[in-house]
Amino acid sequence: MTAKKMGQHFLIDDAVAEREVAHAGITEQDVVLEIGPGKGILTRKLARFARQVVAIELDKHLVTQLTPILPANVHLLHADALNVDFFSLPAFTKIVSNLPFHISSPITFKFLECPFTTAVLIYQQEFADRLVAQPGSKAYSRLSVGVYYKAYCEFLEHIPKTCFSPQPQVDSAMIKVTPRDTPPFSVTNEPFFFSLTKTLFTHRRKKIRTILRNQYRITDSTLPYLDNRVEELSPEQIGELSDVLSPHTL
Repeated sequence: MTAKKMGQHFLIDDAVAEREVAHAGITEQDVVLEIGPGKGILTRKLARFARQVVAIELDKHLVTQLTPILPANVHLLHADALNVDFFSLPAFTKIVSNLPFHISSPITFKFLECPFTTAVLIYQQEFADRLVAQPGSKAYSRLSVGVYYKAYCEFLEHIPKTCFSPQPQVDSAMIKVTPRDTPPFSVTNEPFFFSLTKTLFTHRRKKIRTILRNQYRITDSTLPYLDNRVEELSPEQIGELSDVLSPHTL
């Protein structure tokens, strides 16, 4: 299988890799997790500063190429990162990766289930836009709400597609992710909050009144935000709606 089919677009711009490492503020106390080291441009730079780098690579051919050229403080694991139990790895403090595009969403939420201080990640531009999107924008999505609930996201820089090989069809962006100590608002039923968010955004062009009637058989006209569409609601307002609706769905 080719790198392109595996969603791999290798970072080839040395200056971008240097800035990514700098943004992460790596120190000799850090254990850094990297997903998709590719040809090792970022891995070697991380290893210069970190106590240890744990790099997970799916492509066996790349693992064979990387093994003899990586520094001794790099632990290279041949595996699918989505199937790896991150809690079985050395306890990492930071995450720095040029992520394979096709796993961006599931791997980001998997990261957010783990303890770490900072992640500096390169995403496809469209995905990055959704991570930092505000209510009312076209990019505002279930992803925006879910990540906002768990972390702070900061746009660091735009990265042209010419910085990668094979060259993707779109540009990328570098994002800094910092987990929150506590969510920015509380909900009484967290699983229902995430389920409701998914349902609302699946039908984002419909008014909430219609979605509640069609999906939950709820017709209570006193509920809040019935004449809004979900893209008009802040994450906090979706949380408020979740708390009101949760008893109706038991």
